[in-house]
Amino acid sequence: MSRRLAVHVVVLCTVIASSAAAVTHLATQDRHRAFRQAGASVRITPATPARAYRFERLTAPARTVVRDERGVIVATFTDGARTAVINGPTRTFQNPTRTQVQVTTPAWVRLTPEPWSANAEHAAWLRPWLYAAIADRGDDVLAVAAQYLNGAAQATDAKAVRFRGDARFGRADFSDYLGVTWSFPGGPTEKPEPDGYGALDPAGYVRMVYGYRAGYPLRSPTGAGTGLPRTPAAMAALDAGAAIPADRLALQPGDLVFLTDNGTDVDTVGIFFGLDQNGRPRFLSSRKRTDGPAFSDGALFNQGNRKSPALHSVRRI
Repeated sequence: MSRRLAVHVVVLCTVIASSAAAVTHLATQDRHRAFRQAGASVRITPATPARAYRFERLTAPARTVVRDERGVIVATFTDGARTAVINGPTRTFQNPTRTQVQVTTPAWVRLTPEPWSANAEHAAWLRPWLYAAIADRGDDVLAVAAQYLNGAAQATDAKAVRFRGDARFGRADFSDYLGVTWSFPGGPTEKPEPDGYGALDPAGYVRMVYGYRAGYPLRSPTGAGTGLPRTPAAMAALDAGAAIPADRLALQPGDLVFLTDNGTDVDTVGIFFGLDQNGRPRFLSSRKRTDGPAFSDGALFNQGNRKSPALHSVRRI
């Protein structure tokens, strides 16, 4: 090969390599732009290309799981529900001032823009949302739920409204805890109860976490509008989301669990977190005996404790 020809070959290879790098850089920029538009709250790192994801349909309940190129599940979407579970870094939730219960889970629970349905992986919102959710390390439903436990730090917003921090038990909705007047879409304007400031009952706690903090629609206390109603019994009968088999294998973090004392009537509601260090299912609920949100001290499925409330039903909203 002549010296001139050799130089031409080197230049050509350099141009090809530079072009490939430029294309890769632009593709990464486009991906990051999509992440930012989807509202990611942390710095985004390049995600697995969409073509590497495989969407698989499962039943009981009807749902779609997303697997990466290794076959590992990275996300789960349930038909009719907006709660999606994203598998990410493992976290441990605990409240040592109340109990020795610890729940360690890789689940990150977030709300999708709209309820899931079969073939929704082809919707325009899915991939930007999924990429952002996989990379996001900001507060999810579980992290928010833990921000009302005994001893939790307080925080206020730009209007000096305390929106998080140790909540005591009381017959109080989220707006009572906040101490603000709230106008419900399609319903009345509710003034807060003075003695409810800083307090939450079981339904008020769920409405605080999923409604006020996560953005799920809320019905007025009179039942007007759509979304999460005011009482545990009404939540159990919600005409949205998905009814989940009352089986420990079917539950996933973020599910609403409804308990009964007499086997018929719904008495309370909590947010399922997962299995504790002893393999027992645990949930967070605001109860009188613990004076606010705390991990359940009884087992969900009456495992050797007949005095514990029984699991009535489960709903994934």
